[in-house]
Amino acid sequence: MTTKFAILGLTAVALLSACGGGSSSSGSNGGGSSEPRIENRYSLASHCFTMQSADDRYAGIDGEDTVLSSSAIEAEPFFMQAATLGKYLFYTSDGQFLTSDGSSVRVDEEPSNDAIWTLEFDSTAKTFTVYSETDERYLSAGDSTLSTADTPSAFSFTASQGCKTYPEMPTSVIGDTYKGKGADEPVVGFADIHNHMGMSSELSYAGDVGPSAGGVLYGEAFHRFGVSHALADCADFHGPGGIRGADVILVSGASPTHETEGWPTFIDWPTNHSLTHTVMYYKWVERAWLAGLRIMVNHGTNIAGLCTVGTIYSGNLTADCNDMSIAIKQIKYMYELQDYIDAQYGGPGEGWYRIVTSPQQAREVINDGKLAVVLGMEAAQVFDCGMTMLLGNIEIPKCDREQIDDKLQELWDLGVRHLYAYHDIDSALGGTGIFSDIMNLLNLIDTGSFWKTTDCRDYPESEPMVREPGLKIVTSLPGTGGDPLTSLVLDITKGLALPLYPDRVQCNSRTVTELGEYALNAMMDRGMVMDIDHAAYHSKDIMLDLAEQRTPAYPMVSSHDAHGGLTSDQAARILKNGGVIYPYKDTGIKHVEFLEKLKFWREKAGVSDSVLGLGFGVDGNGFGGHANPRGGDSEPVQYPFVLFQGDDWGEKYNNFDPVTVEMLTIPESGKYWHIDEVGMANYGLVADYVEEVRLEGGQEALDALYNSAEAYLQTWERSYNRANLQ
Repeated sequence: MTTKFAILGLTAVALLSACGGGSSSSGSNGGGSSEPRIENRYSLASHCFTMQSADDRYAGIDGEDTVLSSSAIEAEPFFMQAATLGKYLFYTSDGQFLTSDGSSVRVDEEPSNDAIWTLEFDSTAKTFTVYSETDERYLSAGDSTLSTADTPSAFSFTASQGCKTYPEMPTSVIGDTYKGKGADEPVVGFADIHNHMGMSSELSYAGDVGPSAGGVLYGEAFHRFGVSHALADCADFHGPGGIRGADVILVSGASPTHETEGWPTFIDWPTNHSLTHTVMYYKWVERAWLAGLRIMVNHGTNIAGLCTVGTIYSGNLTADCNDMSIAIKQIKYMYELQDYIDAQYGGPGEGWYRIVTSPQQAREVINDGKLAVVLGMEAAQVFDCGMTMLLGNIEIPKCDREQIDDKLQELWDLGVRHLYAYHDIDSALGGTGIFSDIMNLLNLIDTGSFWKTTDCRDYPESEPMVREPGLKIVTSLPGTGGDPLTSLVLDITKGLALPLYPDRVQCNSRTVTELGEYALNAMMDRGMVMDIDHAAYHSKDIMLDLAEQRTPAYPMVSSHDAHGGLTSDQAARILKNGGVIYPYKDTGIKHVEFLEKLKFWREKAGVSDSVLGLGFGVDGNGFGGHANPRGGDSEPVQYPFVLFQGDDWGEKYNNFDPVTVEMLTIPESGKYWHIDEVGMANYGLVADYVEEVRLEGGQEALDALYNSAEAYLQTWERSYNRANLQ
C-alpha cells in the first residue's frame, strides 16, 4: 500500500505447451460445460437445471409462489449461481430468487441470505438435500408447494435449457490460457508482486466483518450475490452524489463529488485517478491471468493513522484501525475469495486462483496453468510493533522479541510468505522511507511525533536510480482549523509549534533499531521474502548489510518503486544478492525505459547471465494511483489483438495457442474500457498493458515481462529453501 496524497491542497521457457489451462470468453460466468456431469455438490455451479422431488414432481413458479407439478412442462429452469462452495442461489428464468420464508418458500426479486441454499449430495442415490442456514430448516416437497421442514426431502436435478444467465463481469478474452510442460521447467508468465486484493468495503463472505481503510474504499473482490452487489451503486457508502467520497482528501485536484452508479454502467468509476473504488474485482484479475499473469503477491495492509482519518471522513467512527487486525482480516478474505472462485469452477481446487505457500507449490500451480497467489503483509506496525514518542524524544515501544516471534509465527501459519518490516510510519523497528509530506502528519497521529531528519548520504547521482532518496519537507496543517483532521492534529500537538526542516532534501534519521535488527534476522531465519521498499534510505543500507552477513547473501526484493529512495549502488547490491527490482506498473513506454535501467544495474552487479525478468507492482487498491494513457504519438492499441502469435512473440511461445483479447465491454450497458483512453482504470487492463509492452518494446520487452514470474520464483527459492527444505 502506497499513499500519494494531497489533503485539501497540501503542498520455462520453450517447453511450455498450449494445453488449455482454463478458458473464458466474453460474458462467461464460470467453468461449466453445456452438458454437466453431476458428480458432487459442486457440479451444479453455473449450469441450468430443473429440480424434481423423489416422487417425480417438478418445482415450478407461479407468481411469487412455488408449486410442485407432475408435468415437466411446468418445471422452472434454475440457473445455479454458486454463492461459495456448496451454497447456491436458485436464479429463475425471470430473474428472481428461490427464498426461504419461515416454513414457506417463495421467490423474491432481490437476493438475500434467505436465498442461499446449502446442498449435500448422496452419491449412491444421486440426490440432494437442500438446507437454509438462516432458518435452519430443509427444503421439503409438500402437498403442492415447496416448503421448509426439520427433516429433508430428497431432490434430483436434471440438466435443462431456458435459464436466465446470472449477471457477471465479462473477461472479453477468447481462448485457452496455457499450461506448462513440467513443474521443474522454467515458467513463462509475468509477476505482479504488489497488490491489495483484500482491501474491500466488506471483509467476509457473510458480510459482518469489514471494512478496510476506515470505510473510504468501496467495492469488493467478490460478493456472495455477485457483481451487481460487489460493484453496486456506492451512494450508501460514499453518500448521495459521492459527497462522502474521500478522493478529495487523497488526490490533489480531485472532484468533491462523483456519479455513484456502478454495475453495469460505471459512469464515474473505476478510473485510474479515483482511489476510493476497488480496481480488483476477481473477473478483472481473471482477464489478466488469461493473458499470462502467473504470480500475484497480495498484501494485507493498513496504516492506523490513515485509517483514523478515513473514519473521520467516512463517518464510520467504530471501524477497526489496528494494523495487524485489519491486515489479517484481509489475508483471511483471500481464502474466502479462493473458495468463491473454486465454487464457480466446479469445487475445491478447481479454480484458477491458488494460494501457495512455497516456491515449489507455486511452480506446480503454474505448470497446471493457474495463478499462484503469494500472501504478504505491508503494515505500518507489523507485529503490532508501534511506538509512542513522549516529549519528542522518549520512545515507548509496543512490542518485544517474544511478541515479534509470536506474531511472525501467526503470520507464517496464515500462509504469509512476503513481508515488509517498514511501511510509511516510524515504528519500534525503525524509520520509514520519506517520500510524502502527508505521511509526516500520519506519523504524528500514529506515534505522537513528527519525523526527525538528516541529510541523505551521497550516492552516484549520474547513474540511474529506482527512486531519488528523501524529500524537501513542508510540514503544515491539513486545513484552516475548522475540519476534523486539523482538530485531530491540533489535539495531538497540544498547540506546540510545528517542526522546521532545512530547505533541502532530507532523509529519515531514524534507522534500524535493536528490535528492528532482531525482527529482520527472525524474518530471514524463517525464509520470508524480504521487501526493502518503504524502509528509510539509510535503513536500506543496514538491511543489505545484514543480508550480506549471511552465506550466501540473503536476497531482498523491491516490489513497487522503493519509497524513500533506492539508488544505483543499492540496486546493484539487491541484484547481486539474487533479488529482484520491479517498479510500479506504469505504461508500456515506462516498462521499456525501466528495462534499460535494469540492464545497467545488472551489468554493474555482474549478473548479466541470470534471468532478465521485469515484472511490476500494480499496488491495486493501495491508494497509490494507476497509470495514465500513454498519449502522445504512441502507436494505438487496436482491438481485438492476439497474444502469443506474430513476429514479436519469440520461440518460447511457439507452442502456445493464440489468445484473443477484445476490448473489455459490458454487454448489458455497452460500457467499455479502452486503455488508450482510460489508462489503468481497472485490473482487467493488465491484459491490454501486454499489448502496450509489445508495441513499445517488441520481443525483448515481452520476454523480460514473461520471464518475471520465473525471476521472482528464483528469488523466493533463495529465501525459502535455505530455511524450509524438507
